[in-house]
Amino acid sequence: MNQPAAASPPRDAAPAIELKGICKAFGPVQANQDVSLSVEAGSIHGIVGENGAGKSTLMSILYGFYEADSGSIEVKGKPAAIEDSADAIGLGIGMVHQHFMLVPVFSVLENVMLGVEGGALLAPGKRRARKEIARIGEDYGLKLDPDELIENLPVGVRQRVEIVKALYRGAEILILDEPTGVLTPQEADALFDILRTLKERGETVILITHKLREIMAVTDRVSVMRGGKLVATRETAATNPAELAELMVGRKVLLQVDKQPREPAEVRLAAEGLTVVDGQGVERVKDVSFSVRAGEIVGVAGVSGNGQDFLLEALAGIRAPARGTISILDLQISPERPADPAEVRRHGAGHVPEDRHAMGLVMNYTAEHSLMLGYHRHPRFRRSWLLDAGAIRRHAARVLPEYDVRPAEPRLRSADFSGGNQQKIVLAREMDEHPQVLLVGQPTRGVDIGAIEAIHRRILALRLAGCAILLVSFELDEIMSLADRIIVMNAGEIVGTVAAEGADDHELGLMMAGIRPGEQKAA
Repeated sequence: MNQPAAASPPRDAAPAIELKGICKAFGPVQANQDVSLSVEAGSIHGIVGENGAGKSTLMSILYGFYEADSGSIEVKGKPAAIEDSADAIGLGIGMVHQHFMLVPVFSVLENVMLGVEGGALLAPGKRRARKEIARIGEDYGLKLDPDELIENLPVGVRQRVEIVKALYRGAEILILDEPTGVLTPQEADALFDILRTLKERGETVILITHKLREIMAVTDRVSVMRGGKLVATRETAATNPAELAELMVGRKVLLQVDKQPREPAEVRLAAEGLTVVDGQGVERVKDVSFSVRAGEIVGVAGVSGNGQDFLLEALAGIRAPARGTISILDLQISPERPADPAEVRRHGAGHVPEDRHAMGLVMNYTAEHSLMLGYHRHPRFRRSWLLDAGAIRRHAARVLPEYDVRPAEPRLRSADFSGGNQQKIVLAREMDEHPQVLLVGQPTRGVDIGAIEAIHRRILALRLAGCAILLVSFELDEIMSLADRIIVMNAGEIVGTVAAEGADDHELGLMMAGIRPGEQKAA
């Protein structure tokens, strides 16, 4: 089992990890090109880069998911052959994945010892594991109830279990992949405290994230990857988010949005007492009421899984309300009078779904056909009762470059674009119709920092033109930058609504955890 390490390794100690000349290709795609990276022992080292930059591939090679085509790895100054994750774990390398690898119906104890039970008889192994979980909790500030079921734990505590599981297996080098994507700000701050404690205890942490604020808050050094290559490594104290963004993209990036004043006008979207249930009859949205005016962005903040997806689906006509009403301009939707997505579109509402693959695109369709999905009955795309192939292609030829979709090739399959460019296709389709109401779910999920800048500008331009926009995002910084008002959801309910100007991320984080504004002083 892992024992407490020295608090501070000698300055001349061998690096915890040294990657030398790592190359990895997947067919014609060169994911890693001659990457050399040194990670100092007892440090927190950040790795940033756009999607497809190669950072996850590099860490997957280190953890044994992939084998490098060429290059070498040293762990604590000694050559290491890592053919699978068992080799990595044997060398003291652990990994906490973005999507947790836990069995929900098992207890904390059972998850931690799963795969390392210690023999055919479980009782002695359980006693040892229970004792070790208590020791790790005391040493690292990672206290857990070993008998609690995973399915009953909040997301932040589940992540803690993953870290304890890695330490239990002897990890001294811990890789964390996008660890705050499903956390409230308070949970993220608690994680940072844990990472600092790990560092103080002599552990080495490698942090993969796209959030530059987190890099600046918690890392000692940061390496930037672009196009499969390592382009820079900086001492965190000697850099800033603007420089890191420019290194990631290869050009200057505007990190702050320019949100011009706009006086909201008439209400164009409203929900009153809206309740939505899932296929099992469970209420996922509970008695929700709000409105969005022309020229206004209302953001919906909350941790994933708190009803935001069901809310968007009901507003878009995909899911009928169980109770309550929805008004979209002159369209009235109720349990007695449901609508379908086509009807919602005809009344001037666009919809950017949260999951572009499942609901936004047909991946085998070409870009030109993806750009007319949902609008294919419009006269401009038809010649009598047939589709007008020339009009469809001319539309795509105009829209693709206008929305900076790369490559601007109308006949390329949707599946062959990068994730960020797929998202731009969906946004272009909905925004180019100049909707009076726009429902947007996760507009920049899986999108590179340069594309994020362009998407934010487009959303703000629609606002300035008078569109009423409901924006659902798990990125609190995005909500606070773009929205005029912020609705916070927890467990399907609206916990509170605040003006975005002067909004406090600590207050919003408490609301995301279910603590209403009037209860926060007590909390």
